[in-house]
Formats: sequence, structure tokens, C-alpha cells
Amino acid sequence: MPATARLIDGAAIAAQLREELSGRIGALRARGVAPGLAVILAGDNPASISYVRGKTRACAELGIVSETLRPPAAISEAELLGIVADLNADARFHGILVQLPLPGHLDEHRITRAVAPHKDVDGLHPINLGLLLRGEGRLLPCTPAGVQQLLLRSGHDPAGRHVVICGRSNLVGKPLAAILLQKAEGANATVTICHTATPDLARFSRTADILVAAMGRPRAITADMVRPGAVVIDVGTNRVPDPSRKSGYHLAGDVDFDGVARVASALTPVPGGVGPMTVTMLLANTVRAAETAALGYT
Repeated sequence: MPATARLIDGAAIAAQLREELSGRIGALRARGVAPGLAVILAGDNPASISYVRGKTRACAELGIVSETLRPPAAISEAELLGIVADLNADARFHGILVQLPLPGHLDEHRITRAVAPHKDVDGLHPINLGLLLRGEGRLLPCTPAGVQQLLLRSGHDPAGRHVVICGRSNLVGKPLAAILLQKAEGANATVTICHTATPDLARFSRTADILVAAMGRPRAITADMVRPGAVVIDVGTNRVPDPSRKSGYHLAGDVDFDGVARVASALTPVPGGVGPMTVTMLLANTVRAAETAALGYT
């Protein structure tokens, strides 16, 4: 067993995927179709502004047309629903992304459910999640789909493996379990879901061939919770106060990186692991939505 786990480079795998997407975008443009993404960014949340800036920059690099709509934080729910309805009807945009969190007076579930399912590039509309559970997924949730691609492209096919997911969120834990348990290529895993209320979580995590940490708690997974030789995917991105940094914080995953790196066979870093894949899968969903529209389907 190596003293240090092999790093799974999310940035490199994302670059590989984007190169593949570039060819598909070229094929669409040759048919007169320019993939388009509309982003709704309500308010002035600094983190959201930074995230959206990164997403639109990635679109520009690939040749995806993007437009960011910036309604004020005080926008009414009815007005925001009207914007979504207009984008649903706008053929220039194949994908619509509502950047979360929204200002507190807005119902996030109601707003995101208003996005047309065939333009839901977040993959979180109830119809898209239902299709995923049936094994008919079209637009998959971005972070879970990114985790699957990380595993496959780093040589860790989940088929026949025991995957333990620590986290049951609607964004990551639940949809990732649904993806990996499908009777399909790149899946066929035995999946266990744990969470913050699981008694003796380590008893389950130590049985994992592949351990996914998505709890939203910095360094919650320690070396004693990992089976020697396991593959560990760290989905967490937590801001930890750090007065030594100009920003006042540093980023930490849900995994105690230094300790787990001495036990695991492979491990994703934070940053540079799952994060680049999430943005790339958003682009992939936009391209897939454009391809579907080009065929006349919804």
C-alpha cells in the first residue's frame, strides 16, 4: 500500500471532457445551432457572482453562447417567474440556470420547478429526477454526474464495488446514489447512504471500496474511518476561518486530506477535484439540451 494516495486530478479530467464537448459544439454549429445558456443571478451574493463569472467564462472558452440576467435582490416572486417563463419560450437558450441561493423572500423550489425540464441543466427538476430514478435520465445533476465521470476516467469503475455515500442531500447524495445503482454502464454499484444522524458512521464507511464525502462538514472523514486502499471522493467545499489569509478563510473538504491520504489508494483534492467537474457537467448538459432541441425533441 502506498504511503500517499494517488491524486485524482479533477481539473485534468474536466479539460479532457471539455475537449470532447468542443467537437460536439462544432458539429452543432455546422448545422446552424449555437448552444445557449441563460443564467439568472438575483441579488449581490459575492460567492454567487464569483461562481457565475466562472461558468460564463467556461461557456465563452467553449463557444457556448451565454447571457446572465441580473434582477435586483428585491424582485418579486411573480416577476422572477415571469423571467423564467420568457426564457423557457426563448429558442436562443437551450439551458437555464437559476443560481442559488436566491434572496430569502423567494421560494427556491417554486422558482427552480418553473424551469422547463428540457432546459433544466442543473438536472434537479422533479421530472428529471424522476427520469433518473427510472433509469431514463437525460439531464443529470451536475455534481453527481461529475463524480461518476471522475471515477470512470480515473480507472475506478464503480461496477460491482461497494460505494458508501456520506450525505443525503437532494443536490449530491440522493441523486448520486440513483446514478450509481442503475443497471447501466458506469454504474452497477452496491450503494449505502449514510448521513449526520447515522450511529457509528465509521462502521459503514470502513466497508467502502469507494467512499464519497458530501456532508458539508470540514474534515469530517478521518483516516480511521477509511478502509486501507479505498478510493475517496471529497465533494465538500467548506470555508474555514483563517486569519493568516487575505481572504480571511481557506477552503477545506469534508475529508481530513493529510490523514486520509496515508490510507486511501486514490483521493480527490479540494480545490481541484470535484469542483471543476461540476462546471463541466453543466456545460455538457447545455450541449446535450442543444443536441436534443436540434432533433426536434423536448
